[in-house]
Amino acid sequence: MDGGGRFPESLSPGSSRAAGVSARIAGSPLMRFASRLPSRALSVRRVRAGQSLGDRMPRGTGLVVVSASLAALSLAGFVASGRYDAFTAEQGRPIDVIARLFGFGVKRVTITGISRMYEREVLAAAGIDWRSSVPFLDVNEARERLLRVPLIAQASVRKIYPNDIAITQVEREPAALWQKDGVINVIAADGTVIDAMRDDRYASLPLVVGENANAKLPEYLALVTAAGPLADRIKAGTYVSGRRWTLKLDGVDVRLPEEDPAGALARLVRLERDERLLEKDVIAVDLRMADRVVVRLTEEAAAARAEAQQQQKKKGAPT
Repeated sequence: MDGGGRFPESLSPGSSRAAGVSARIAGSPLMRFASRLPSRALSVRRVRAGQSLGDRMPRGTGLVVVSASLAALSLAGFVASGRYDAFTAEQGRPIDVIARLFGFGVKRVTITGISRMYEREVLAAAGIDWRSSVPFLDVNEARERLLRVPLIAQASVRKIYPNDIAITQVEREPAALWQKDGVINVIAADGTVIDAMRDDRYASLPLVVGENANAKLPEYLALVTAAGPLADRIKAGTYVSGRRWTLKLDGVDVRLPEEDPAGALARLVRLERDERLLEKDVIAVDLRMADRVVVRLTEEAAAARAEAQQQQKKKGAPT
């Protein structure tokens, strides 16, 4: 440093002193450590003025684009031709096919709580078959599908890897059959339709017939109970004009009054016990009037009765 407080040597990079300082810094342990750190510098690609887009793209990009376009066109043609739908109908969704190839197909379904339904009906309702796979089965969708079945009140679906599905369901209890306009449905105790009458598994249930007869099921079942010893002979009940019941007993129609039908049934029980009324050639017993019983005979019995009355008249006529 001279007398003016200046260094006699230049500190510019070109000076020998500065060069020495730079060399010492570069060789220091700190700089050697920093040189080992990964560089954060951005890679910048220079583009010459007037360079085309094709020249700027990496080599092979055109081949990739052409291949992807051809694949997309092939897939579109495959779908449009209907062959994709045929494939999925036969083999299932592609993702399920791949999962089955890796050993995740559905091989066993355990159903708990099944009572009135058949196993095949539960599987069909849940949308599960041999084409399904465990990883890609939507359990929420399967549960919603099951709950759309009127007979099923509650349901849950679980996956058990690698190949099992567990279904737990609670079925509504069928209480009777309801016939309306020639169609028979299975109903619960509150009259709700829960299933169609498709086979004979519900044949032993009570049968009610007519408009709103399903809503009056508790009333009908109470009449069956009131029939006492005749209850087992009641085959069906028809709700007439929204007011009263007509019971079918072994081919005999028993017409009950709108008021106090249970009391009318008690009269019928006494008549059957004392006179064996229902064993005679009758097709209908009318109990709608409290002070009398009107009986309708079969055609043969009516004809025989008319003939007998004619004979009696002839015998009683003066000669």
